[in-house]
Amino acid sequence: VQLQAYGGGLVQAGDSLRLSCAATGRAFSSYTVGWFRQAPEKEREFVAAISRSGDSTWYVDSLTGRSMTGRFTISRDNAKHTVYLQMTSLKPEDTAVYYCAAEGDTASLTTYASGYDYWGQGTLVTVSS
Repeated sequence: VQLQAYGGGLVQAGDSLRLSCAATGRAFSSYTVGWFRQAPEKEREFVAAISRSGDSTWYVDSLTGRSMTGRFTISRDNAKHTVYLQMTSLKPEDTAVYYCAAEGDTASLTTYASGYDYWGQGTLVTVSS
């Protein structure tokens, strides 16, 4: 599967933004999908994940315990081969390159980047104060 993330841009603090991750290739509904982000000079961190059917979602980073619940919402439309990340009440610290990733070997959701086999190229989100 090939992934392409888009929808990033420059927004002001408090704004909302929706990112999209479009997939091509093998049956999209057979992949769990996650969103990660990487800020300048920082490690890549987990944002959200969604199950193959979209019934289950997860927002808590297993490494740090940080939760994106409440401000970020992940969803998917398998008919459109697309996963979305709706972000609200954006803060300057949300500034990062956002990546989507897919994993097809297990139905379990994972917050570890190493658990994903396919990655999109990333889309930059910049939140000004």
